[in-house]
Amino acid sequence: MASKRLFSIFNRNMQWASSLSDLRYWPLTVASWIPAIIFFNDHVGDVTWITGSSMYPFLNSNYNNDLKKDCVWNSKWSPISNLKRGMIVSFHSPMHPEVTVVKRVIALEGDIVYTRAPCPVPTVQVPVNHVWVEGDNRDANKTLDSNTYGPIPLNLIQGKITHVLWPLKSFGPIRAEEFKGRTKVIRGRRETAPGWD
Repeated sequence: MASKRLFSIFNRNMQWASSLSDLRYWPLTVASWIPAIIFFNDHVGDVTWITGSSMYPFLNSNYNNDLKKDCVWNSKWSPISNLKRGMIVSFHSPMHPEVTVVKRVIALEGDIVYTRAPCPVPTVQVPVNHVWVEGDNRDANKTLDSNTYGPIPLNLIQGKITHVLWPLKSFGPIRAEEFKGRTKVIRGRRETAPGWD
């Protein structure tokens, strides 16, 4: 009887030790996923929270009423392929490279843009490998965009904002073709853009 009890205690201790030895590998398991997570965030996409009022009223439509932020899907897979007017993109700010900003593509290579204040010239032709981006906010004081820093190089673009995830009333894909901009753009061709050889 004593031997059965002793064996039972020994068996429970072995199970406990086995569980502890399994736990000792969990940091290694978690660490092995870190490169995959980094790759996914850098090259596939991530969830991005929109702050600020530059994309109001399309994004952060309640900006003036509360502090809630819109949540969007930022697709980073081939971010500069098939860019279209009306698409929303994320990119490194030309003025503050450590900051990622979200703006709408207004004009592509070769297009002529009729600018707004504070741009010092009335029209700009978008050069090769650049796009013209603007915030949706009609108040020019609430958005820093290409009217401030000019056309942005394509290599600054990190991703395309393809879907609104939150709030639920706005949930769904973002359709570039539905955007009706207020900035006058004369469509051009890449071959006529400055810098074309």
